[in-house]
Amino acid sequence: MGYASWYGDPYHGRRAANGEIYDKNQMTAAHRTLPFETVVKVTDLENSRSTVVRITDRGPFVQGRIIDLSLAAAKELAMIGPGTAMVRLEILSNGREPGPERYAVQVGAFSERPTAERLQQRMASRYGGAYIENYDSERGRLFRVRVGPRPSLPDAQQLARQLENENLAGFVVRLDQ
Repeated sequence: MGYASWYGDPYHGRRAANGEIYDKNQMTAAHRTLPFETVVKVTDLENSRSTVVRITDRGPFVQGRIIDLSLAAAKELAMIGPGTAMVRLEILSNGREPGPERYAVQVGAFSERPTAERLQQRMASRYGGAYIENYDSERGRLFRVRVGPRPSLPDAQQLARQLENENLAGFVVRLDQ
């Protein structure tokens, strides 16, 4: 259970994390950790509407949100106007496993690379591994700072809790190859 949001333009027509071209009119979604091709039933807990989506992308990268729906899926749930909705997820079928699981904890995203580099260096010295991933967003290029990788979801969740205890909020993301 958690908040869903939706995304359309400017991502429409861009490559999704699984390699296919994102089409806002298809029933797809982004999730941080579920394997690609996982089929999920999403139910809006306020209006009881539901829809079924396929995981094709990574995200949402906003604290407190658990899934980013395509525009088409958001329309099914009648959440276009509010932009977010409290939802429940139910896995209907497992996705493909691309190889060994690997996870990281994202601790920041910056528009200026030197700022990201300072945090990356601090994280690397304290936690044994951190890196910067470039990401093109609607606001321009962002530099994501991630700590890891970790070999399992529980290991990454433990790292996220440790970071949170040190006042470094972050969230777990799955790294697919």
